[in-house]
Amino acid sequence: MEEQVGKIWHNIITRMANSRHPEAAVHLEQVKQTTGILFRALGGDSGLQIESAGTTRHGARRSWLQRLAGTNQQTELAWRDERSLRLPTVVDCFPTPELNRDLYLWLTALATGDSGTEQEWFQKNQQLTAQTLAIYPGLQPRYERLVAAHLKQRTHSDDLPPKEAAQEEAIRNALLNPGSEDHLPLAKHQPQPVPLWLHPAPPLASARITPSIEDEQNNSSKGKSKELEEQHRRQAEQVTKPEQDRGLVAIRMENILSWGEFAKVDRGTEENEELDQAADIAKEMEQFSVTRDGKSTAGRLRFDLDLPAAENDDQILNAGILLPEWDYKSQQLQPDHCRLLPMLATKAEACKLPDHLRKTAKRLRAQFQALAPARTWRRGMPDGSEVDLDAYLRFTTDRAAGHIASADGLYRDLQPGARDLACLLLADLSLSTDTWINDQMRVIDVIRDSLFLFSESLSATRDSFAMYGFSSRRRDPVRFHQLKTFDETYNPQIRGRISAIKPGYYTRMGAAIRHASEILKEQPAGRRLLLLLTDGKPNDLDKYEGRYGIEDTRHAINEAHHLGLQPFCVTVDNKANDYLPHLFGAGGFVVIRRPSELPKRLPLLYARLTRS
Repeated sequence: MEEQVGKIWHNIITRMANSRHPEAAVHLEQVKQTTGILFRALGGDSGLQIESAGTTRHGARRSWLQRLAGTNQQTELAWRDERSLRLPTVVDCFPTPELNRDLYLWLTALATGDSGTEQEWFQKNQQLTAQTLAIYPGLQPRYERLVAAHLKQRTHSDDLPPKEAAQEEAIRNALLNPGSEDHLPLAKHQPQPVPLWLHPAPPLASARITPSIEDEQNNSSKGKSKELEEQHRRQAEQVTKPEQDRGLVAIRMENILSWGEFAKVDRGTEENEELDQAADIAKEMEQFSVTRDGKSTAGRLRFDLDLPAAENDDQILNAGILLPEWDYKSQQLQPDHCRLLPMLATKAEACKLPDHLRKTAKRLRAQFQALAPARTWRRGMPDGSEVDLDAYLRFTTDRAAGHIASADGLYRDLQPGARDLACLLLADLSLSTDTWINDQMRVIDVIRDSLFLFSESLSATRDSFAMYGFSSRRRDPVRFHQLKTFDETYNPQIRGRISAIKPGYYTRMGAAIRHASEILKEQPAGRRLLLLLTDGKPNDLDKYEGRYGIEDTRHAINEAHHLGLQPFCVTVDNKANDYLPHLFGAGGFVVIRRPSELPKRLPLLYARLTRS
């Protein structure tokens, strides 16, 4: 009974203290594409991604009711760093969806002018506001509506102590007339958050806590796994695992009148803890402290990845190829920064086309044979299937006229035509391809079927093509699997290599693209297509994660363009629209929403790309 009454009381107080408007809420996912387009259209850094901001404590004065309910301690404010523009996950501070959506657009426009320089928060936001309104005067009505609505929500200065009242008046004047206030008066409490401005002290990006290969292999996920529904970004710190078996003995041992056998039990990790309960606790945490104890748990909120054993590696063909890598911070190539290892599956046995693909392959071959150029007669040949009558008549006429005539070139031969193009398909074989897309297939299975049907289709057109796969484990090594070279014909041995592909490690995309470009540029074809097949963004265990990997891949793609190649990306990543326009351009990629459709759509996509 007491528990039920407590819940009712808590709900009543929380509702009374709540100043938000959930019925008018606008979520970041609803406006993510719009804000991304707006940010880049207004001149923002095209390499930044739109991500959610984390909640932080604001330290401002709260009302008595809010203190009683224990609410309004945290806020979500916008900011930008070197890799992302952070916007609130949900905006529900205004009573209408139109105003909440306007706030997203205003914050996006405001962030385009942020150069990242160190400047006092109060002055910086006034300067950014005045600059944004001067450059884009069409935003003035929207800004005035937001200011008017926000000022109604702020605590009036008459209800505050003198110093806090002066502080509040300065913020109000700065909102109404940006640039009119020189400094923010000091007070005991921090000022109330200003959602129309950027964060006063954005959390610094913590170093990514990367598990070692050994930990990932030892901590294989054997139990239940659950992902947090909320996509809030949370701060983390890495700490030393506390000693669980030490404590203060507050009693004298001789006073214990009974004894029991000692059993060493580590209660640091509750193996029977419910995942739902852990997820609820995680939602309330502003900062996580993470350590590593080398032990597995029965349930996890975040799945661990299993890495393939080294003894299953393919044969290494040579000592490796040194490749450069682009450092976007210094704006220069780092020479010989990566080592790429060409590899070949030596244990792959020749095989036939899988039964479940034969019907589709037969239909695709029939469609692609129509793309093959018609067979043509080649005349004036020294040998051939028939006598070239025109050449023979000229020869006999010249001889009869007393001229010296050569008997070479009196034959003709019917030869197949050839299209003047070459294609290199580069397949992502990273560890993420081990993900299941349904009850029957993983991403790697879809990629394998796609390679089979792609090869069957191109062999019907007799187009020159090659296929390689890649994965990486830091910058040394980048594994580059040879499936089919330009000099090889498609045969059962090639099918065996395709059948043997398996998930590898990570996705150092820039190095793989650079080496593939070097191979493709040697082809004499007039048109050369570099086709990238992937399921996610560039990433690796080291600093290649995030903006660094994105910019290196973009630089490698630009290098391919300069070599006269045509890069194009085919992906099954549903979040690819966040980063692929920056890498390949608006028309340089396609997203396959249903991964299971990739095997059928890839050959048809190739036909569309190579249609003259």
